[in-house]
Amino acid sequence: MRRVYLDNNATTRTDPAVVTKMLPYFAEEFGNASSTHSFGAEVALAVREARRSVQALLGAAHDHEIIFTSGGTEANNAAVQAALAAASERSEIVTTAVEHPAILSLVEHLEATRDVKVHRIGVDRCGRLDMEGLRAALGPRTALVSVMWANNETGTLFPVEEIAKLAHEAGALFHTDAVQAAGKAPIDLKSTQIDFLSLSAHKLHGPKGVGALYVRKGVKFNPLLRGGHQERGRRGGTENTPGIVGFGTAAELARARMNEDVVRVATLRDRLEQRIQEEIGHCLISGDPACRLANTLNVAFYDIEGEAVLGRLDRAGVAASTGSACTAGSTEPSHVLRAMNLPENALHGAIRFSFSHENTLEDVDRVMEALPQIVASLRAISQSAKQLSEA
Repeated sequence: MRRVYLDNNATTRTDPAVVTKMLPYFAEEFGNASSTHSFGAEVALAVREARRSVQALLGAAHDHEIIFTSGGTEANNAAVQAALAAASERSEIVTTAVEHPAILSLVEHLEATRDVKVHRIGVDRCGRLDMEGLRAALGPRTALVSVMWANNETGTLFPVEEIAKLAHEAGALFHTDAVQAAGKAPIDLKSTQIDFLSLSAHKLHGPKGVGALYVRKGVKFNPLLRGGHQERGRRGGTENTPGIVGFGTAAELARARMNEDVVRVATLRDRLEQRIQEEIGHCLISGDPACRLANTLNVAFYDIEGEAVLGRLDRAGVAASTGSACTAGSTEPSHVLRAMNLPENALHGAIRFSFSHENTLEDVDRVMEALPQIVASLRAISQSAKQLSEA
């Protein structure tokens, strides 16, 4: 049975070219990048080259603005905690109701354990941010505004460059979780007022367990992890050299193929969307149709359970998801779709298909060989159950 992977917003397959570049740094080039002898110096050079590759992907002005981390979650935590530490007279955070759990769980914890007030800005039916609500939440007590670049469930893109300006006008710092956007949408940080940006290698065909935090030059940064002098004293701990080298290679590849990939992947996404609407119907497409990631399609099917659809798709050899991998297994509807006020009978039926450059039109065909029958079968079961309950 041919298997199809359409859960690339959860993680991507590590590119074979990335693995090849990583391999020597496990056994041959094994030195500690902080050591002063030649073993360490050679590894330090590889780390520096990887840092410059990530810098180029993000359009950052300086390579020292890139701090390597264990992933997007650590980067998010480091940015938020640093912003609060830098703003001693300010204790309010403005974020959105549709952020990733790596932000929402953190700000909820800060509310409960520290004197921090959090404003969670809502979205409309298409997942677009309530900009008037955001402006109203900004004030002299705002320490940080944290808004994701692209939503991980719907693909909706937020106007982060504009929001960064608004944050600065209020005297606050600005952070964006760009884990889903990096490598999929053009980013040119040196032309923005963004202070912090988080990204993760495994979302762009790099290895798991490594990410980065961009910290704009001149922004005060209080380390989340203290220890040695690594990362210019901003993140203690021996560098994950194989992961960092792999991240750098993945960043180079993503930057080189981004423009071509966006066009091709959008074609696949749009083809699947069109066929679902025409051949299945009775569903909602979630997300801003005019401003979303090219690779993301979120479909909410009325009157059935998304988990049941996923299970049957998996048995048919198709991998998709109901949303964030960090909330997989939860029986609660997506907080993102709930914030978008989807109808109650569609909330539980949402499926996210997320493509990468490795997908093909044959993958779309394979999905549509299985999905119509799956949905029809589940709707028949749902209808029978409804009739029995009414009898």
